[in-house]
This record gives sequence, C-alpha cells and structure tokens, in this order.
Amino acid sequence: MHQPPIPHVASTDPELAGLINAEAQRQFEKVRLIPSENYVSLAVLEAAGTLLTNKYSEGYPGRRYYEGQQVIDPIETLAVDRAKALFGVQHANVQPYSGSPANLAVYLALAAPGDTIMGMALPMGGHLTHGWPVSVTGKWFRPVQYGVRADTGRVDLDEVRDMARRERPKLIFCGGTAIPRTIDFAAFAEIANEVDAVLVADIAHIAGLIAGGAHPSPVGHAGVITTTTHKTLRGPRGAMIMSDAEHAKPLDRAVFPGLQGGPHNHTTAAIAVALHEAAQPDFRDYAAQVVRNAKALADSLTERGYTLVSGGTDNHLILADLTGQGIGGKPAAKALDRAGIELNYNTVPFDKRKPFDPSGIRLGTPAITTRGLVEEHMPPIAAWMDEAITAATKEDEAAIERIATEVREFLADFPIPGWAA
Repeated sequence: MHQPPIPHVASTDPELAGLINAEAQRQFEKVRLIPSENYVSLAVLEAAGTLLTNKYSEGYPGRRYYEGQQVIDPIETLAVDRAKALFGVQHANVQPYSGSPANLAVYLALAAPGDTIMGMALPMGGHLTHGWPVSVTGKWFRPVQYGVRADTGRVDLDEVRDMARRERPKLIFCGGTAIPRTIDFAAFAEIANEVDAVLVADIAHIAGLIAGGAHPSPVGHAGVITTTTHKTLRGPRGAMIMSDAEHAKPLDRAVFPGLQGGPHNHTTAAIAVALHEAAQPDFRDYAAQVVRNAKALADSLTERGYTLVSGGTDNHLILADLTGQGIGGKPAAKALDRAGIELNYNTVPFDKRKPFDPSGIRLGTPAITTRGLVEEHMPPIAAWMDEAITAATKEDEAAIERIATEVREFLADFPIPGWAA
C-alpha cells in the first residue's frame, strides 16, 4: 500500500485511491531510469501532504498581503536559509512553482522583450526555456543558440565565445536537459563577462550532484542560478532561484508579483526537508554513487555496441543513439517500458529523425541509486535493455514479458519510500 497510508482517500474516492496505489506499485516494480525522476523520502512526502496547503501567503516573510503568517514565515525563512547554506549563495527564492516559471522570472527581471538571449539549442541538449522557438522565450526575445561539436558531442566554447561576441546577448544560459558532461561554469562566466552579459546557470538536473560535491558549482561564476527541487536533489516538484546580492531584488519582484500569486506552502515545507536531507553526510555518498552508477551503466552499454553521445557520461545522465540498433528511440522506449525499464525517447545532436520520433533514448541513475543499486547491478540492467531492444526489432513480445518478470523479481529486494508491498 501507499506510504504514508491514504485511508481517507480510499473511503472518499476509492477510484482515485486505486490509481494512486497502482502508480506506487508501478514505481516499485520498474527500473526507473528517467534522469529527471527520483524517489522522495517519507519525510518529504509527509511535509508535502500537510495542512500547510490551506494557507495563502502572497508576498515574502515579513511582507505579506494576508494575515495569519506567524508560522508560514518561519517555514519559508527556514527553506531559504537552508538553500543559502547548502549552495553557498547570497540569496535564494523558494517560491517558483517549477523550473520553467523560475526561468521566466529571470527573463522578466533581467531582460526586455526583443532582447538577445543565448542558450543551448534544444536538439543539442538544452531546454525549451533557453530560447527555443516553440517556447515563449523564443517568441518574446531574440534567441541565438549554440550547440555541440559533431565529432565530440561536447560544447565548443570557442563557438560560444564567437557567437557571444557577435550577438552581444543580454543573458547567457548554460545547462540543459540532456547534457551528459561536466558544465564548465568558469569558462561560460569568462565569456559572459567579456560581452557584459548575465550568466544564468540552469542546474535543474545536477543540483543534487552539486550539493553532494559530485559536480562543480556555478556559485561565484553565475550571477543567477535556477533549479528544480526534485531530480537529483530528491525534493518535491518545485523550484528555486539563487543569486548574488546584486540580482536579488529584481528576481524577487519578478517571481511575486510579476508571475505568481501565493506560494505553495506545503511545497515550501517539503523543499526545506529535502534541503536538510541534502546537507547530511550520507547525501554526499548518494551523489557520488549516482555518478559511479551512471559511468558503470554507460560502460556496459558501450560494451554491448551502443553509441553514446559524447562517448559516455560525467554525471547522472546518458544519451544513446540507437541508429546502430536499427530502431528509433520511441519504439525502443515503449518496448523497454513494457519490459519494466522506464526511460524516455530523446533527440540526439544532429538527429535526422523528427523530435516526436527521434533516434535516441535518455536515461539516468538518480532513482535506482536511491533504491540502493550500485555498480554491480548496472551490467544486468544493460543486458535487459539490450535484450528488450533486440526483441522489439523482432516483435518478440514473449521475450519482453519475460524480461519484465525478471525485472520485478530483481527489484523485490530494493524497497522504495512511499510503498510497502
């Protein structure tokens, strides 16, 4: 059953309770490799489910537009102080509802419609909100996009510098959603300083690795840092903006009243819990194990003939091109899901296929590391993946069903927070 138990949901709305329990069981029975997903602790789950959700709190601690903030103010202050301490920043705002609104707040605070902004192209590993044309950030601003080298799959910082000198952007974003290598924040900062741009580090994917010392920090290099609070940080679905003192006031004004009304106080409390957990010594062990597992899984896939973008990984994420396997990323991902292995199809740099039917798959190790899997478990996972992808090319559903059974039996020894069989 779901943990904490949900008896009141079950009695009030048994149909929904059944769906919640079904999802919890699904998360228990599958090797979850989507790199943006994780398992939160029972403490985070409890905090997110409290009656803090009943309270409106427009404004900031000490400056609210509603009465009755005697408890809410200390909760938000606690979350802010923990974020500042964990990441070593001068300022933190924990109110953004998610990562995309956090990035929109940066635009509202520091740019004007029509300004030139620079970010990594989405097909190269960037994010929609870094100026991709289908996003509002690509419609309201003048985006210029950098990519990766075809021969290495890595960012060409000389190209970034040349582009920045030529285009003179107001903002430069570094970070993204499918970057398997270490981000050189210092090099990006040097380029931004040269053209008088504000460097924005979007660390949504790697915030937990940074907090745990498994990836270099952008602090001291980027004037503004945005992040989600889930993914490798293992918190609730929320976001934060962190910055130096210079950018603090316009960023706060952009979040409220610029883009949002009242913060979600139950989420703020859950963020505070997650930040406390990330400050503990064992979180550093977790972050390091995430990277070790990703490297081991990447090595195992390479040994089986898979082509990995950039040749491997430095962090939690792997991007594989399935062209050599004779199958697209979408049918492969769907077959893997039926086989009990959850990941997502994804474009790869210079992909010749369409975004909704791309050549690649994206996978990572945050969730399976939370369950206690280590390096020795990565070769079997790679083997199951290879078997399932091969079975998909042959339309062998019997083999896919067999793999799903083997995966369920394997995972039975690795409990998850939030579900008790």
